This record gives sequence, structure tokens and C-alpha cells, in this order.
Amino acid sequence: MDELTQKITARLEELRSCLQADGGDLEIVGISGKQVSLRLRGACGCCPHATMTIKDGLERILREEIDPEITLERVM
Repeated sequence: MDELTQKITARLEELRSCLQADGGDLEIVGISGKQVSLRLRGACGCCPHATMTIKDGLERILREEIDPEITLERVM
């Protein structure tokens, strides 16, 4: 696992607790370079605000803290 993948994985693992506090969770489906595929589970999986959670929340944090070119994609 390269350094970027390790940083992304570690930060997403930290952020999982925020989702779990609301009855949800996330699963990292895959990381290819700066493209991250996630699956939202529990309450987050069916939430109408899931896209905002990914783009305005998780993706924004990863871009600010790790690399501005990281993109997150939700998979079902």
C-alpha cells in the first residue's frame, strides 16, 4: 500500500466514528490513485443527504488535509 493510500485509509477510518454516531458507517470499496470508492451503510446508506456527506464532508476533508485532487465516488 503506497503512502497516499495509507493516509486516505487512516483518515477515513477516523471519520467513520462521525457516521457511526448517526447510525451509519462507510466501507472503502477501493482506492486507485486519488480516486476513492465508498459504500455508505446503515442510516447513511439510505439518507437523502448521502451525496452531501461524501462531497461536502468526507471529500472536502481529504482534499484539505491530504491532497486537493482526491475524489470520492459513492458505489451502491
